Amino acid sequence: MNKKNKLTRRKFIGDTAATVAGITILPSNVVAGLGHKSPNDKLNIAGIGVGGYGYVNLRNMETENIVALCDVDWDYAGNTFKRWPMAKQYKDFRIMLEEQKNIDAVVIATPDHTHAMSAMLAIRQGKHVFVQQPLSHSIYESRILAETAQRYGVATQLGNQGNSGEGIRKICEWIWAGTIGEITHVDTWTTKPNWPQNNFAPERSRRVPRDLDWELFVGPAPFREYNPVYHPFTWRGWWDFGSGALGDMGTHILDPVFKALKLVHPGSVEASSSEFNTDSLPNSEFIRFEFPRRDNLPKVAMPAVSVHWYDGGWMPSRPNELKDGEMMGDNNGGCIFYGTHGKIMCGAFANNPTLLPTSEMEHFQEPARSIRRIFNPSEGGHEQDWVRACKEPKETRLDSSSNFIYAGPLNETIMLGILAVRLQSLNRKLIWDGPNMRFSNIGSTDIIRVLSKSNFEVVNGNPRTNNEYITLPALPTAQEWIRHNYRQGWEQI
Repeated sequence: MNKKNKLTRRKFIGDTAATVAGITILPSNVVAGLGHKSPNDKLNIAGIGVGGYGYVNLRNMETENIVALCDVDWDYAGNTFKRWPMAKQYKDFRIMLEEQKNIDAVVIATPDHTHAMSAMLAIRQGKHVFVQQPLSHSIYESRILAETAQRYGVATQLGNQGNSGEGIRKICEWIWAGTIGEITHVDTWTTKPNWPQNNFAPERSRRVPRDLDWELFVGPAPFREYNPVYHPFTWRGWWDFGSGALGDMGTHILDPVFKALKLVHPGSVEASSSEFNTDSLPNSEFIRFEFPRRDNLPKVAMPAVSVHWYDGGWMPSRPNELKDGEMMGDNNGGCIFYGTHGKIMCGAFANNPTLLPTSEMEHFQEPARSIRRIFNPSEGGHEQDWVRACKEPKETRLDSSSNFIYAGPLNETIMLGILAVRLQSLNRKLIWDGPNMRFSNIGSTDIIRVLSKSNFEVVNGNPRTNNEYITLPALPTAQEWIRHNYRQGWEQI
């Protein structure tokens, strides 16, 4: 080699280390010269909803500039503000996105009901978005976010970090190699919720804390007076703000099922649950999704598959291959794939996949790797994969692992399961037209029955529960749950 092209040992080691870490470093003139941000330049990132897990996401992005922080509760977000004191602080994400023009990308970790609106406003401004799970609070919101992100050419990522992990990649490679044959059934479950559910809205309001803007917290949802039962974190158990255990853990646990089995829209869904009411979700759920066959892969067919979801302490039957005392999944949940030639089990986030019985792993020859690996996925790699994608030109971008084109249909299915729980009083398997986002077997005269009031008492030594119910027209109610009508003053998307 001549002097001009000579490759030094230091440069070789540096380039090799970057490659191993899953990072490609390009000369500034290659990227920035085309009007795009160089991988060596830093993104200007804003956080929306930074008092909880948004703080963790931003901490994993400290390679970049954290320039703006938005949260409706400045007391709850206080530690985040202290960590990045130079970032400008806001309570209303609409004002932040309107006023601060130097933002390249946005991290969203608000309660579920404001994910879609904040993400949509950012995408329309050409900003890249990272959204904590679940992607949205409705089926329509999931669809429109995926379509809009694709139209604007922004880099996207859902906050289901297991999607970047080694476990989900192994499961895919094992299944695609035909290791356990054709899969026609999958059991999935989580040990959550670990927050209160099945409660009625309190009758009395409380004084709003000084640092909380309650009006902004409620956002596009129907307005209700403040009470500490809603915030912080316990919003997950209320229909208007959260999505319960399935919304919280579904994208983590159903993720390997969707990815490995190439799923998109289920053809039907049915559900049963413990008691719930007009205000909050049940403590336990069972949901059955039926997916049609997909195109066969080179080494394995993709027949119709039934996917079962359990939460709140309900569990699938133990496989015979598990030894006495051997745990199903892990402390957060898991899933089991049932194939014609064997079974695969993993924990939540697709962690620790194994053949069943686990003794099969002693002589198992894993198939060759075929999926891109991400360095250190659970310790910042998931976020950094998105950062990398943000810096690449959209024409040649390698999409991040859980981009919205993939995550959108996954989240639609999760929202569909929640909807099936709410519609279970129809007493039927619901036939789902995925492309058109509608049920084909709910008629104009159908009604649903929902608990609105409950009182337990003991009369002459006999226990008695007095329940009151409201009836709702099933078709328009389902349509509203598929596509929310936002509160006046909030832009409809």
